[in-house]
Amino acid sequence: MSDDLSQPDGSPAPGLSATNDLIAKTAIDRRLAEIIIPVIEDLGYELVRVRLQGGKTATLQIMADRPEGGINVDDCAQISTAVSATLDVEDPIADNYYLEVSSPGIDRPLTRLKDFEAFEGYEARLDINQPIDGRKRFKGLLAGVEGDEVLINIEDQGQTHTIGLHFDLLSDAKLVLTDELIKEMLRQKKEAGVEIDNLDETAFDEIETDDTDGPDAVQPKE
Repeated sequence: MSDDLSQPDGSPAPGLSATNDLIAKTAIDRRLAEIIIPVIEDLGYELVRVRLQGGKTATLQIMADRPEGGINVDDCAQISTAVSATLDVEDPIADNYYLEVSSPGIDRPLTRLKDFEAFEGYEARLDINQPIDGRKRFKGLLAGVEGDEVLINIEDQGQTHTIGLHFDLLSDAKLVLTDELIKEMLRQKKEAGVEIDNLDETAFDEIETDDTDGPDAVQPKE
């Protein structure tokens, strides 16, 4: 049995949204996700996260993966081409921006309930919107999912407790880099045909972007 940290009726704590979308947090991100998801799913991929980051020139960051895990630089390029063409038609972003497509990386974000099931047994860090007993961060081994609750085993005074956090409570969730996780990511990359010469974490974060260094840099999207 887990310690249920949601309300008695299973709803999130008062003042929190009844829905939570870690894939796309803001209104513009959600609009972009609506456009992007059908495009990349038609190609056989899944959207892990989308963020429109501000700056002198905004950057649209798309994180994608295969359903079975493992994505390479050619996959990122294919997604970038397809998404770019669709965004040119839909035109949801008023200003110029750079488009950047990447894999989730080793210590990937967990944005969907199924992610917590897929990585059961691996260490993760979960942040929540409002403190519970003065605590907003929980770190431990993922223990799967029960309904809309994410289960995590945490250590407290030498004892291991399994607690349940309603998915709607989460503000951020991410895997913690461990040897076990690296081995699993290596396995997925090998199955996806990605050649990795060493364990440098950057080897797992292929990025396809329409912006390059030097005089031949591509201009930002308009």
